[in-house]
Amino acid sequence: MSVHKAISQHVGGQNRTITEFLQLDQYRETLIEEALELCKQNKPFKTDRINEVTKEMNALNMKGELPKRKLVSVEMIMDYVNSHRNG
Repeated sequence: MSVHKAISQHVGGQNRTITEFLQLDQYRETLIEEALELCKQNKPFKTDRINEVTKEMNALNMKGELPKRKLVSVEMIMDYVNSHRNG
């Protein structure tokens, strides 16, 4: 295999990983916004799906080249909503 072809394949793989990461990041943000809205309305919500997506994102980050995302707890959502209600 030529060096050029190997580099092209490597870059192509990185581009796919980054694209998938960015899509998951956007979906994660949507899920967080949905949880925040439910919390603001005093309706029940969960963070399970947010954290599943977060784990998928962090799994893509095997080489540490992409930003890590923290898992989200119900308390984190509630604290955020409460700090923006009273602030």
